[in-house]
Amino acid sequence: MFFDPFRLAIALVPLAAYFAVIGLVNLRRRPFLTNGACDLAVLGVALTGVMVIGPMELFMPEAAAVRFGSFVWLFLVVFYWLCVSLVILLSRPRVVIYNIAIDQLRPVLADVVGRLDSHSRWAGDALVLSTLGIQLHLEAFSAMRCVLLVASGPHQDLQNWRRFESALAAALQQVRVPPNPRAIGLLAAALLLAIAIQIHLLSNPLAVAQAMQEMIR
Repeated sequence: MFFDPFRLAIALVPLAAYFAVIGLVNLRRRPFLTNGACDLAVLGVALTGVMVIGPMELFMPEAAAVRFGSFVWLFLVVFYWLCVSLVILLSRPRVVIYNIAIDQLRPVLADVVGRLDSHSRWAGDALVLSTLGIQLHLEAFSAMRCVLLVASGPHQDLQNWRRFESALAAALQQVRVPPNPRAIGLLAAALLLAIAIQIHLLSNPLAVAQAMQEMIR
């Protein structure tokens, strides 16, 4: 019953929504900037369904399920989100920029850095803003036209990171880019997943009801 329509919907609906959001972001004619915390939180939402039908159901504490009934799912989901929050809090500062190539970002980034810190230094893909207490390096995912600015080392000035992020976001508002062709593939994947989920749910409503009863006990 692992792949029954109800469990399949729980796993794939958040993923379909994630693909749709990323696809729409890549259809924009402007880059989209977000911080690492938001990016990880959105990914955590997308994986919630997979975690529910995977580790949560597989390692369900039976004693807790007997005592708390269907409320055990609430506790498990809250525990999962506490783990996601811990990962976010422990992760190094970073900025994620969607829908821009690294060659397009470099001149914008150089201009922002020059205005914020005249003593900044480049070393390949590494950048040090000594006055602001920021050290970072660039990681490019050319297949998805996405660039990450990731903190290098644990000693970072978080307040200046937010200042740097705001200045870069303002500068990117003036940048125009062509839509990413791969956005069509992401939107098509989201649409196909949504259609498949709908077909599975409507084709066997009795199996859906049975699976729902099994999960809520």
